[in-house]
Amino acid sequence: MTDKTQAAGLSSDATEVRSQKLDLLRQQIGDVYPAHFHRTLTNAELAEKYAGLEPDTESGETVTVAGRVFSSRNSGMFMDLHDASGKIQIFSHKDTAPEEARALLPMIDLGDIIGVTGEVRRTKRGELTVNAKEITMLCKSLLPMPEKYHGLADIETRYRKRYLDIMVNEESKLRFQQRSRIVSSLRRFLEDEGFMEVETPMLQPIYGGATAEPFKTHHNTLKLDMYLRIAPELYLKRILVSGLTDKVFEINRNFRNEGVSTRHNPEFTMMECYWAYADYEDVMGLVERMFETLALAVHGTTEFEFGDKQLSFKGPFPRVSMPAAVKDATGIDFLAIKSDEEARQAARDAGVEIEKDATWGEVLAFLFEEKVEATLIQPAHVIHFPKDISPFAKEVPGEPRLVERFETYCNGWEIGNAFSELNDPVEQRARMVEQMEQAHARGEKEKTLDEDFLDAMDQGMPPAGGLGIGVDRLIMLLTNSPSIRDIILFPARRQKAD
Repeated sequence: MTDKTQAAGLSSDATEVRSQKLDLLRQQIGDVYPAHFHRTLTNAELAEKYAGLEPDTESGETVTVAGRVFSSRNSGMFMDLHDASGKIQIFSHKDTAPEEARALLPMIDLGDIIGVTGEVRRTKRGELTVNAKEITMLCKSLLPMPEKYHGLADIETRYRKRYLDIMVNEESKLRFQQRSRIVSSLRRFLEDEGFMEVETPMLQPIYGGATAEPFKTHHNTLKLDMYLRIAPELYLKRILVSGLTDKVFEINRNFRNEGVSTRHNPEFTMMECYWAYADYEDVMGLVERMFETLALAVHGTTEFEFGDKQLSFKGPFPRVSMPAAVKDATGIDFLAIKSDEEARQAARDAGVEIEKDATWGEVLAFLFEEKVEATLIQPAHVIHFPKDISPFAKEVPGEPRLVERFETYCNGWEIGNAFSELNDPVEQRARMVEQMEQAHARGEKEKTLDEDFLDAMDQGMPPAGGLGIGVDRLIMLLTNSPSIRDIILFPARRQKAD
């Protein structure tokens, strides 16, 4: 506590002191929270403009800056002022700062937002500094900041109070700046590839396009139960039917009422795109160009670190069929297996517990998840998925149990999922009916057919390649983030107990 603060009779409690200072400021200057303040430069622009200013030199030029006070030394004579772009040192001395400006210093606490007008100089030690001539209080902070030099270490606080995390942790701040750059670069990449961006409903009367538990709500005016989107697929395909464009995409928020983990959040970001007259081979090339472009945008190179691994987003990526990958890992040749029971027995013989009614394709996919997935560290395309688990993909010619589908894996994670899209309306209806019956058997009684989508398919959809990219997981890789909560500004959390 400063001598002037003690003389004013302020409390020793930090929060109470700030409230008392606010009252004093209202008496002294009136408006402590002005609506507007005009600054001439951001701190980064200031650093760039005066990069050539020599030590112990005055510029002779006056600027106006603004930001949050992060440190204060010598009773406020030296302050570090941070804005979103960086920091600048503020110097308030009787030789340069008028009494009116210096009188405000005892009322300024760490975390306050102030504006400063003054002359730019560089100190003998090389620190770019603004000699304060005017100081304006822009926002009095009523709570102390976290201790900057130890950062905000508590994980729960970092996720629940993200504003504090970003305020004091440069790594978090950089990560979310990178996230913005990645999403922007993804959008620009798709536009450069000729894709048109659209928006599809987040509130849907029938949920579909993926298998997941939806969030349910009710529309009072329409007197209609509705569901938050679990995937935009069926609406984007309607657009291909319409002929609006041959290349369509959406960067969308999806909602799935399921578990939370380091790789799952109930609200997450996906990119889905559909490309008329293309197939899954074309889409594989698109993914490789996309990954390379995004890595270059963030790192300036396709090689980067994730944890203790060195990843490369330089294409082309290896391609391996799911049956071949499982055979290499387990010795089981699924293409030689003819029945569901034979597949289940082969899995049991390999020491893997399988549900008693699992189909051939479900057993194959489960063994892949158990024995192969975690080994796929560098980006790779796993192709030829079972038809049993792929209701929207075209069959592989000559192998009706497999479909032209691939998933792109990296670090053992699925990042992308793509098909040669099914456009036979009769086959599409049959598969969706089967999918609905399976959902009903699982207890999902609200699952219904999307007859409007099937009507659209009856109108005719061109052959197409479709792709879904898990944007959050891709950002995790590109920003070296071990948890999805690290790259979502406000992740879902349980309510904190009192």
